[in-house]
Amino acid sequence: MMSSNVILRDVSEDDLPIYFEQQLDKTANYMAAFTAKDPSDKVVFKAHWEKILNDERIIKKTIILNGEVAGQISSFEQFGEPEVSYWIGREFWGKGVATRALSQFLNVVNIRPLYARAAKDNIASIRVLEKCGFRICGEDKGFSNARSEEVEEFILKLPL
Repeated sequence: MMSSNVILRDVSEDDLPIYFEQQLDKTANYMAAFTAKDPSDKVVFKAHWEKILNDERIIKKTIILNGEVAGQISSFEQFGEPEVSYWIGREFWGKGVATRALSQFLNVVNIRPLYARAAKDNIASIRVLEKCGFRICGEDKGFSNARSEEVEEFILKLPL
């Protein structure tokens, strides 16, 4: 693992164009599976982030690696449960960024149990979650815009 500095900070409006560019990546969309219908639609993207930024119940942080925006991580309620989700720009994959960011985030968000979801074939994300203490506790499936088909996913839980 590289000795690089991962820090979390509050999301700023200036981060949004970087998030937008990161989520345009087709490979990243395929791995995430459950994405926007049209990632290139800036209006929908801006409206989505406006909602997130204005919702105080959502804990949201920008992930910084050596001074660069590497992605974002957030916690919100989904299906009646507290959930964590993250997006790492593809150029930052394989550097331990997600694991370090999630580990730090779990010190900020002390809600337990906490849930996460990952497409069953997203081995890297499942590994990140497991390294941080999450365990597979169920399965689900849903329509994936990125794949134009129903995709099976694991539900993971960080226990009390």
